[in-house]
Amino acid sequence: MSGHSKWATIHRKKGLIDAERGKIFQKLAKEIMVAARGTNGDIESNASLRAVVEKARSNNMPKDNIQKAIDKATGAGGDVNFESIRYEGYAPGGVAIMIDCLTDNKNRTAMLVRSTLTKHGGNLGTDGSVSYMFKRRGVIELEKKYDFDKVMDIAISSEADDVMEDDDVYTIYTDPSNFIQVKESLENEGITEFLTSEITYVADNKISLDDEKTEKVMNLIDLLNDIDDVSDVYHNLEV
Repeated sequence: MSGHSKWATIHRKKGLIDAERGKIFQKLAKEIMVAARGTNGDIESNASLRAVVEKARSNNMPKDNIQKAIDKATGAGGDVNFESIRYEGYAPGGVAIMIDCLTDNKNRTAMLVRSTLTKHGGNLGTDGSVSYMFKRRGVIELEKKYDFDKVMDIAISSEADDVMEDDDVYTIYTDPSNFIQVKESLENEGITEFLTSEITYVADNKISLDDEKTEKVMNLIDLLNDIDDVSDVYHNLEV
C-alpha cells in the first residue's frame, strides 16, 4: 500500500504472507468505512468509495470483508470516528515522503510517525513541504504476458495519460476521473489480471540513491507501513 514503485509491486507479489495480508485488509477496511460514512453505501454513485473498493479488490480483499466494512459505516451503530491526517517530511538521502493516516487518536499517531522517522534517519516537515512534488493519478500495472501494442491501443483509446514498459511490468497512468473507464476497457478486452489497480499519488520527479541508502529508505517505509494508523506512504525514490 505504499506509493507506486516497481519495488512495491515485487514486494506485494512475493511478500503477502497471511499476517501481512490481514494487516492490509484491516487498513483497507478502515479506508472503506471512512469513504462510506454518511452515504447509503452505493459504490457506483460514490466515486471515493468506488476508488477505495477498487484498491481493495486489487489487493485481493474478499468481497465479504469489503461489504462488512461498508455495512459497518452505513448501518445502525456504525459511527466511524477515524480522522484523515497527512504528514510530510524526508527520509534518508533527501527522499521526499508523504504519509497518509486514518486515526482515532491524533496524538498517538503523531508520536508514532515522528519517532519512527527520527529513529531511522528521517524528519518531519511542515504542511506542504513535499506534497507539491506528487500528483494524484490512476495507476494500473500488468504483467508482461499481454501484448504491449494491444495494451497501448486500449489504454490510449480509453483516454489514459501514458503507458510505460520496463523489464517487469507495463504501467498505465490515468487521470483519476478516467481510471475506472480505462480499467473497464482493459477488462472488456480480456485483460483482467492486475498487479496494481488504484488511484494513488505519484512523484513528478524521482531521485536515485546508492544501494545502501536505498535499503535504509525502503526499511523506513516498511516500518511506517507497519504502523496501524498509516494507510499509505508515498515517496520519490527511484527503485
